Amino acid sequence: MTFKHCPDCGNELDKKEIGDEGLVPYCLLCKKPHFSFSYACVLCVIINDNNEVGLIKQDYVSTTYVGVAGYLKQGETVEACAKREVEEETGLQVIETRYYTSYYYEKKDLLMFGVICKVEKGEFNISEEVNDANWFSPEEAIEQVSNDTIKDMIKDYFQIL
Repeated sequence: MTFKHCPDCGNELDKKEIGDEGLVPYCLLCKKPHFSFSYACVLCVIINDNNEVGLIKQDYVSTTYVGVAGYLKQGETVEACAKREVEEETGLQVIETRYYTSYYYEKKDLLMFGVICKVEKGEFNISEEVNDANWFSPEEAIEQVSNDTIKDMIKDYFQIL
């Protein structure tokens, strides 16, 4: 998000040189910079104790299976967000989280944090925003998803084992 007006006072922002950051939107009234930012989200790949991959299908997001994703809430850690999103969308209890990588999703101006979420195998109890959920072998899971980051997360996780 790029600020054009000060979020504190509403004044139109000017550009000011701020150290090695270059020209930054700056409020002359509040005397402070307002750096641009991208919203932070998690992208989770679920792995159960049988080394199967849990994927969901959300028709409003994609025609293929995807990982669980969601926005971080203010004050929430990446790990807490991943656990919350997986539990909300699948009904599965997360027993371990492992940060994988981050990447920038330009289409929606998002900073995505990839997280592996370990769960005990169980029945999915999907939320209203999920159309389907299923367990797959790692090879099947890679075939089911179209997102390269999710494919890489699955491949890398199972190469480490």
